[in-house]
Amino acid sequence: MTAEDTMAGRLAQIQQRIQQACERAGRDPGSVTLLPVSKTFGEDAIREAMALGLTRFGENKTQEIRQKAAALEGLGLQWVLIGHLQTNKAKDAARDAAEVQSLDRVELADALHRRLQNEGRTLDVLVQVKTSSEPSKSGMEPEEVSPFLRRIASEYPTLRVQGLMTLAVNSPDPNDVRACFRALRELRDGLVQENIPGVTLDRLSMGMSGDFELAIEEGSTEVRIGSAIFGARHYPDPQ
Repeated sequence: MTAEDTMAGRLAQIQQRIQQACERAGRDPGSVTLLPVSKTFGEDAIREAMALGLTRFGENKTQEIRQKAAALEGLGLQWVLIGHLQTNKAKDAARDAAEVQSLDRVELADALHRRLQNEGRTLDVLVQVKTSSEPSKSGMEPEEVSPFLRRIASEYPTLRVQGLMTLAVNSPDPNDVRACFRALRELRDGLVQENIPGVTLDRLSMGMSGDFELAIEEGSTEVRIGSAIFGARHYPDPQ
């Protein structure tokens, strides 16, 4: 059995690649957080990941978070919603998620805020920004982010903005991919200069299994890695 046949081996390889990408960029490896993405993987896989020291997991859907949180209750796990969030699912996110990385519109902010008030809690959020022209990608247009952040800070105190998130273009050309990551970093740098009260922009969540090294070289502080840790995903056959 090779290292690639075990989760422990795959995780070690990812951690080594993160470190090497940081070294190439002249960055401290401690400046990049790994978010394991457990979407579509079951309770057993998460328990295996827990045994390797992982306690924070990314999920695409609120219903998966609900199911896994119930099955693994009391184990100190944190669930991070990274997928597109429908407004009518805000109640579930406000109840179960430790963080939402896909905040991308005022209607969602309003729905989350109202639900969080009912729950008596606050929520860390990242604002998702669209940096590619692909119709399938969600996110705010870059020019909309500044007024959005100001509105969040003034009207929605339950939402604690921590940074920005993006999905790069699906392209075989690394320069195209880099351009998406660079655009988010440059947007963040410009927003920092605005000194928007109550808004923290320390975090840039960008980079997945296929492009995380490019993202790190362009300034990512968090990479979202799923299949490169957990193995190949098996999606149910369409009905």
